[in-house]
Amino acid sequence: MIDAKSYVNEVYTKVSERDPDQPEYLQAVKEFFGTIEPVFAAHPELIEKNILERLVEPERILQFRVPWVDDQGAVNVNRGYRVQYNSAIGPYKGGLRFHPSVTQSIVKFLGFEQIFKNSLTGLPIGGGKGGSDFDPKGKSDNEVMRFCQSFMTELQRHIGPDIDVPAGDIGVGAREIGFLFGQYKKLNGFQAGILTGKPIFLGGSLARTEATGYGLVYFTKEMLDDIGKSFKNQKVVVSGSGNVAIYAIEKVQEFGGTVIACSDSDGYIFDPEGIDLALVKKIKEEKRERISEYLKERPNAVYENGNIWDLDERYTIALPCATQNEIDGPTAQKMISQGVGAVAEGANMPCNLEAVKEFQKAGIVYGPAKAANAGGVAVSALEMSQNSQRLNWSFEEVDDELKKIMKNIYKEIKDTAKFYNLDGDFVAGANIAGFTKVAKAMLSQGVI
Repeated sequence: MIDAKSYVNEVYTKVSERDPDQPEYLQAVKEFFGTIEPVFAAHPELIEKNILERLVEPERILQFRVPWVDDQGAVNVNRGYRVQYNSAIGPYKGGLRFHPSVTQSIVKFLGFEQIFKNSLTGLPIGGGKGGSDFDPKGKSDNEVMRFCQSFMTELQRHIGPDIDVPAGDIGVGAREIGFLFGQYKKLNGFQAGILTGKPIFLGGSLARTEATGYGLVYFTKEMLDDIGKSFKNQKVVVSGSGNVAIYAIEKVQEFGGTVIACSDSDGYIFDPEGIDLALVKKIKEEKRERISEYLKERPNAVYENGNIWDLDERYTIALPCATQNEIDGPTAQKMISQGVGAVAEGANMPCNLEAVKEFQKAGIVYGPAKAANAGGVAVSALEMSQNSQRLNWSFEEVDDELKKIMKNIYKEIKDTAKFYNLDGDFVAGANIAGFTKVAKAMLSQGVI
């Protein structure tokens, strides 16, 4: 039988030859493959059943056109996607992203990561992802509504509470989820469990809005506790100013840390007195404006165009919550030189492979996205449970469950890394722990 190393390399070669024009997807696969060889060495039956090649090929990829009419009466056409990646442990679960950068490569990388993230939560959900290259930024509510209605008219035939349950992601917040849900309901009748991240009055869950940001900080707290540190009196930089970033900032401040900078796609603000979270919420959640508006009410702050990680200030904790590949190798080196001792990913794959290597080489405590930002999908699964029961749990009940889930994820990836003699390598721990559950489920179901 082929040895583990040769097997992993052989499958990666097939993937890279099959999809050479999908860089984000190949990056995610390469990072994952770089850590799981020990599992195949210990379990040759996984090689015999060719689990890895079966895993990297999505069960289904949907691409469809989305025509819609803007406020000037012009007809526009966007592309819609849904990758239903792996359903071995439950219905496909993962968000919808509306952003000009969305391609099949992006949704495949996100869906691939989602498989293991969902597995780590311990909840019965498989991995999927979707979205469109539509940009809601600058669009009127009516334009967003018409786009969402067209998008859901096609998507609705492929999803269901026990088949595939989408949620929000970048560009898809409460407004978009409401419009998507309304169109699904019109075509299929009221099914509360068809989407998560819904408004409370449509069957949404309390604490879902906060879940990814809160969960990120709960996970980071576990990492810090383990090395005898905390958020208290620490300077923190959080990239982004969307849903994940806002609630990460909120929880960091609650734990005694000072967030000195946050950003959007245009640039970043540095506030030496600490970010005024109420102001950021007003700008981004109420007015939907650019983060540069912050200076109008906080003139002592500084705004700069460009990457927030170019900030020339000392800080100790970094929480990248914006988008993929925002931190590369040289950027990671600069962050380390500025005193960063802990990094946890609130976005999906915000650090490229070179950056991760730099952090690990320097002994930085590093929490990968598939573990650190699993709080959002965890509470989405809890929302599914509430929908099935036709009940609403209190904010405290959901938040307590979220804390337990993030604590368990940290313990599991830490213990898994140690078991495979990779103590402290949370990337390997997360990949192996997430993969092992999915592989066992696939083995038990035969070749399907």
